[in-house]
Order: sequence, then C-alpha cells, then structure tokens
Amino acid sequence: MGNEPVKEKSVQSKIGSYISSLLRDHFGKGPTSVYVTIKKPYVIVHVRGFLAPTEKILVKQKQSRRVLETRDLLMEDLKQAIKLELWKIANLDVKQIFTDWNLENKTGVFIALLEQEEGDEHFDWPENIDMEAFKSEAIDASQKAQKKPENINVSWLNDRSILIARSGLFVEIEKELIKNGFIEELRLAKRPLETRLIKQSNLESILQQNIHEVFVDWDFQNDKGYMVLILAKNKNE
Repeated sequence: MGNEPVKEKSVQSKIGSYISSLLRDHFGKGPTSVYVTIKKPYVIVHVRGFLAPTEKILVKQKQSRRVLETRDLLMEDLKQAIKLELWKIANLDVKQIFTDWNLENKTGVFIALLEQEEGDEHFDWPENIDMEAFKSEAIDASQKAQKKPENINVSWLNDRSILIARSGLFVEIEKELIKNGFIEELRLAKRPLETRLIKQSNLESILQQNIHEVFVDWDFQNDKGYMVLILAKNKNE
C-alpha cells in the first residue's frame, strides 16, 4: 500500500511527458508545464504555456477561430493514438477524449473518460461548500445556454479543479445542426457562450474561490457535455 502514491505519481508523470511530446511533435512546440489528475472515471490533463509560433501570429491577426478549428481537427485525428498510449502507460481503458483551449492564456485541457460507469463522483466534496447549491447554479447556467440538463453530476477532482458532467442538454435546433454535420460550428459557438455564463453565475460565491478558467467540450452524438473549472487560489490564502 505504501507504494501506491508513488506509483500514481509515476503514472501521472508518464502521461504528462507523453502529452507534452505529442503536442511538441505535432505543433513544433510543447507546453511549458502539464498537470495530470486521475480520478476514475476521469483523467484530466491541464497544459500551460502552449501556443505554437504560427498560432501566435494567427491569434495576433484575430484569427483565433482558425487556430481552434485546426486544433480540433488534429485532436480528432490523434484521439485513437492517445487512447492506445494511455492503455500502454497505465492500463487505462479510455472510452472518449474531449479537449478545449484558452488561446489567450495559452492553456488547454484534455478530458479522458474511462470505460466504466459514470456516477455522482463527489471525490470528498468539501464540507464547507454546498454541493446542492453548486449543482443548482450550474443547472441554471446551462439552462441559459440551451435548456435544463436532464442529468448533472459534479466531481471535486482536487483543490483547483471541478468537473461537471451533463446529459440531455441540447435543444431541437442544435440536434438538427448535429444531424446535418455542423458539429464544429456548434462547438465554436457554444464554447465562449458557456464560458461566459459560468463566469457570470454565482458559482464563485458558492465556492468561495475565483474561477480562473473554464474548459468545455461535448459528446454531440450522445447529447452529453463535460466541463472543467480551474479555480484560482483560495481568496483567503
């Protein structure tokens, strides 16, 4: 048992090194740091300091959409390789991978969903934070963006990150767009909208912490959404 934390740290380190190399190989520049959290059924990889030289020029020329489109296409192509490598590194059976980026902050998140039942994984939700109030506020923000989700689960991953999993959240027009192949257009439109609504919500006062970043992606075919909130250091620290 004593070796368990060491083993987990080693796995996190290997995953971090792999993601760093993968991004460097495909973009010509890797991130300056990679943080890996494993809380089954999720593996979260938070990258910082990641913006390739050509991307930097495009962002400067107000071409951020092109950068995001290219990254989304490339990630779609790399998902199978990432799944295989996570299995090799740690016997992690990855069902799906979701990604999102903050070009302004030069950050990004990979959400790997493992092949096991998703539940309401509280992961030792802090006693001083009202989980039901948090859920209620997250539902309200979601409702403003599309509709009230049929189901919502929240997971306290660590003191700096929370995962929100939702299902049954698309309205009819979105379902039609998905059916007609407008997935990337929908993704690019919904990302800033959902991020803005989370920032405008009362979640920060419930958490007693500032939300530093919001990352979101969707399983469009199965009407599900996954959101990671990266928290700033505690206001009281």
